[in-house]
Amino acid sequence: MTREERLRLREFAVRIRQETVLSIRARGFGHAGGALSVADLLAVLYGSLLRVDPARLDWPERDKVVCSKGHAGPALYAALALRGYFPLDWLATLNQPGTRLPSHCDHRLTPGIDMTTGSLGQGVSTAVGLALGDRLKGRDNRVYLVVGDGELNEGQVWEAAMFAAHHRLDNLVAFVDHNGKQLDGPTRDILDLPDIPGRFAAFGWQAQSVDGQDVEAIDRAVRTAWATEGRPHMIVLETTKGAGVTEIASMAMNHHIVMTEALAEAALAELAAELDRLRREEA
Repeated sequence: MTREERLRLREFAVRIRQETVLSIRARGFGHAGGALSVADLLAVLYGSLLRVDPARLDWPERDKVVCSKGHAGPALYAALALRGYFPLDWLATLNQPGTRLPSHCDHRLTPGIDMTTGSLGQGVSTAVGLALGDRLKGRDNRVYLVVGDGELNEGQVWEAAMFAAHHRLDNLVAFVDHNGKQLDGPTRDILDLPDIPGRFAAFGWQAQSVDGQDVEAIDRAVRTAWATEGRPHMIVLETTKGAGVTEIASMAMNHHIVMTEALAEAALAELAAELDRLRREEA
C-alpha cells in the first residue's frame, strides 16, 4: 500500500466516524461503541477492496457484506452514504419513524445492505449461505462477514463455522470485531473465549489476528486471505470499542449510549482535528 493510499483510507475512516456521530446525535442515543470500532475495516472494504457498484445494487457478481453485528449499522450506513449508495442527509434520519436506516441493518429498507441482521449469530449462517449460493452459481465474487466478539457466545456461529469449513468456502472472508466488550460488560467476564484465531483454525478456517485500527494491516490480512484456497477465512481485528473518540472509548459501558450535545461536539472536534492532521500529513 502506498503512503497516499494509506492516508486516503485513514481519512475515509475518520469521515465514517464523523457521520456516525452526527447520525447518533440526531437521534440522541444509539450503538456508538461497536460502530466506531469497525470504521477502519469499513474504510478498507468500501474504500479499496470491494467489487461493488452503487448504481447496480442487484449486480449478481458484486461482493456482498453481511454485518452480523447489526447494531454497527450506523457506521455501515455512513460508509454506504459516503460511497454514494444514498444521500448523506438520510443519515440524520437514523432510527427515526419512517426511516430507511433502522437501528439494525435491514435489506428491505437500505440500499447497499445485502442481508438483514441484528439477531446475533444469524448473520453468520446467512453469510455462509450466500457464499455457498454464489459458489453453486459459478460466481467468483466474495462474501465479507462482520461478527462481534460477544456474538461468538452464540452456538449458531460455531455450527456455521463447521459448515463453511466442510464446504471449503474460500469465498467467505470473516472479521471478528474483538473490542473486548459486549452489551452488559467485558467479554472475558461474561463468557471468555481466549485464542479466537486458534478456535477458528481448529474448525478448519485460515485464521489471522491483526490491529483492527490499522488500515494497512487490515488490507494486508485480506489479501493474504485471498491467496489461501480451500478454506474460509477469519481475520480477528484487535480493536477498541469507541475507537477514534476518546470520551466514548473511555466509557466502561459504551455499547449503547446517550449522545448528549456536549459529547457530540467534543467527539466531532476531536475527529475534525484528526482529519486536519491527516490532510496536513498528506500535503
